[in-house]
Amino acid sequence: MPPMLGAGVIVPTADGRVLLGRRITAGETPTWSLPGGKVDQPGESFEQAAARELAEETGIVLPAEQMRVLAVLLDHQLGFPRLTAAVLAPPTDDPAAVTEPHACAGWERFPVDALPSPMFHPSGLVLGSWLPGHPAPDGAFRYTIG
Repeated sequence: MPPMLGAGVIVPTADGRVLLGRRITAGETPTWSLPGGKVDQPGESFEQAAARELAEETGIVLPAEQMRVLAVLLDHQLGFPRLTAAVLAPPTDDPAAVTEPHACAGWERFPVDALPSPMFHPSGLVLGSWLPGHPAPDGAFRYTIG
């Protein structure tokens, strides 16, 4: 199986909260997740995928030019390589809509010191790239950008 390429989008608010959705994908244990998804459009960058996925999943439209890749994360949790970009969006308080009710039961904003669990594995890796003092767990590799 070829590696899976994705982007997880950290959407902070001006007061330091972060947007998370209640992930209810069929066949998976429910978890909390950042907006994001696969890089699957021809010629698409991580930033472009992040902006597209954010708009598709939440209705929040932010320009790809304002997205910033913080790190690239490699894990093998599913038995094959998965490469996820940790992408930081500009702060926004725009409301998040449930546009994919088959995959998300709702969006909420949480203080970073009170994040819910369980967390979708790639989202936990992405948040660890943004929050200080969160080393990559065993079996995952973090490549920090700049």
